[in-house]
Amino acid sequence: MAKKANLLEEAHKLGLDVSEKNTVAQIEAAIVDAETPAVAETEAVAVEEVAEEKTAKAGKRSAKALEEAEAKIEKEARKEAGDTSSVDGEEATMTKGPKPVTRPRIERRGKAYQTAAALVTKDTLYSLADAIELVSKTSPSKFDASVEVHVRLNVDPRQADQNIRTTVSLPNGTGKTIRVAVFAPEGDHAGATAAGADVVGDESFLAQLDKETINFDILIATPQYMPKLGKYARLLGPRGLMPNPKSGSVATDVAKAVKEAKTGKVEYRVDKQAIVHLSIGKVSFGAEKLAENTKSFFDSLISQKPQSIKGGFVKSISMSTSQGPGIKVENFIN
Repeated sequence: MAKKANLLEEAHKLGLDVSEKNTVAQIEAAIVDAETPAVAETEAVAVEEVAEEKTAKAGKRSAKALEEAEAKIEKEARKEAGDTSSVDGEEATMTKGPKPVTRPRIERRGKAYQTAAALVTKDTLYSLADAIELVSKTSPSKFDASVEVHVRLNVDPRQADQNIRTTVSLPNGTGKTIRVAVFAPEGDHAGATAAGADVVGDESFLAQLDKETINFDILIATPQYMPKLGKYARLLGPRGLMPNPKSGSVATDVAKAVKEAKTGKVEYRVDKQAIVHLSIGKVSFGAEKLAENTKSFFDSLISQKPQSIKGGFVKSISMSTSQGPGIKVENFIN
């Protein structure tokens, strides 16, 4: 009876409608049913507290980061399912809109360039004389710009006999100050200096190369001294400074080679795209001097036509200044 009395007292505290007419088993069952929701609620609160403890204030484990991650996963799932349902009242569409309109290239250029380009009629082939006259007027630069000739050839540079590389002496020079270095025996030093060489030496010159000091634009060497430059091929080669017999920079007559380099002897070669690029002077030269230099260049180029080529040698010709628009030239060679 004492057990039943205790159970009745506990049931009354829980607000249960039980009496002495109920059996002990019935009272115990009623108490258990009343306590179960409370325990479940307590456990849920505990789980939430643990989750809050695991959530960091900032970083990847922050509440904001977790929400963004969940939103991203939901968005990817909608994309895969092709869902175009609304998000926050706004319709989400999976179709891409029109691409933004891109302005023509000429409109994205500077005003000076646009003014110069207006003097050139697009897709018009100019005679060589007219192109030389026009190129001097289409330089947008404030400095004395170089005048360049670009010739696309009908050659395959991968073929040894079509890999054109040679030199030409421009009668009026290039307008650039060329620094010439000479690597030769002591007996040639005086002649090289008198011819205008800027750097002359033998062992002292190698000491400069050891320090990777490059203070010249052209290097001239005698044949017997070429083996000594072998260890510097990685330094000179990528800069185009390694002496080469084809370019005239390997010579027995050092004084003559220096004079030619100083007075306008330049090297040109075909690149991987089968194009020859050469600066033939400055805008300040005027049409007459530029025409003389251009004639010397094309005379040299025509003489280099490989015998293995079938058909025309030149595909197209164009001229321009350093920063100016291109001018298409009539193909007067083929």
